[in-house]
Amino acid sequence: MKELVLVGGGHSHVEVLRRFALDPPAGVRVVLVSPARYTPYSGMLPGLVAGHYAFRDAHIDLESLARFAKAAFLCDAAAALDPTAKTLRLASGREIAYDVASIDIGSTPVRAGIAGAKHAIAVKPVDAFLAHLDRLEALALEKRLGSIAVIGAGAAGVEILLALQYRLSRTGHRTAFSVVADTPAILPGHRPKVRRIFERVLAERGVTVYAGAGARRIDRDGVETADGTRIASDAVVLATGASPASWPRDAGLAVDAHGFIRVGGTLQTFSHPDVFAAGDIASMDDHPRPKSGVYAVRQGPPLAENLRAALAGRPLSRFVPQKDALALISTGDRYAIASRGPFVLEGAWVWKWKDRIDRSFMARYDV
Repeated sequence: MKELVLVGGGHSHVEVLRRFALDPPAGVRVVLVSPARYTPYSGMLPGLVAGHYAFRDAHIDLESLARFAKAAFLCDAAAALDPTAKTLRLASGREIAYDVASIDIGSTPVRAGIAGAKHAIAVKPVDAFLAHLDRLEALALEKRLGSIAVIGAGAAGVEILLALQYRLSRTGHRTAFSVVADTPAILPGHRPKVRRIFERVLAERGVTVYAGAGARRIDRDGVETADGTRIASDAVVLATGASPASWPRDAGLAVDAHGFIRVGGTLQTFSHPDVFAAGDIASMDDHPRPKSGVYAVRQGPPLAENLRAALAGRPLSRFVPQKDALALISTGDRYAIASRGPFVLEGAWVWKWKDRIDRSFMARYDV
């Protein structure tokens, strides 16, 4: 029997499990390692925060999916990889051997350069972030939550801010919101029309935007930006760009300047062909793309086929990701903006369209 170890329950790995369930590879034992049984779908996280979805609507049950695929599920975190001995050490101390391994562990917000980041509520890991929501809601109900600052003004940061604002508005208490961007404008990488729409929405919702100077210090009283501006806040949410785990670099895997695992078109690591990577933790040398759930989803099918081929000793296929992806960004309420290339649309109907797409995606893994 060949041993395939899937490290992490990210968007790419759930598709690998689904495809292996429908067409099991012969002579292969599959093990899925994840620190949590339920993995969130990033596309529905803002709706979950806002209160439009229940927990189970926006999470995939990894244990059930693994059972469907006749795979073993280990609720544990990866701690270290030895690519020479071909073993993975878990946080519990257990070691498991592999013939082929695949890593899809996502990322966490960037903390480098921000003193006192421990005082912030990070949006990832998502389970830890969700645990803070009830506390924030309780503080708002007690009228003890005067202001919240969100660090990071990309699509994820703006979506989370608006979703959190919508959720807390239902308590009847008004909480002031601000967003801190280290770029000259919000939503860098998006078209000017998209930025103008969200600038309008943030202004309408009374959100203060601090752009051009990122956070350099967070403490119990708020945020200090790189230009010395002081932003008083009762809670700080960290929604900065993606940062990788350190253990892939420590294992000697080839990584880029930021620490993300370098992979080629086959999704194999450059340093170890028996180790694959996908999702946020991976960096495609030939086809760099933003750290976004939509690209992780697209990597699922080619990853499944190449893992199957690698285990069988067959040639692998090369994957070229799409250049432009459809961006569907919600505004807290049931309203969203769609953007792809030069086309930008907005409205309540866009949210309904997004909702149908997201629910359809989740239905594939409801086993």
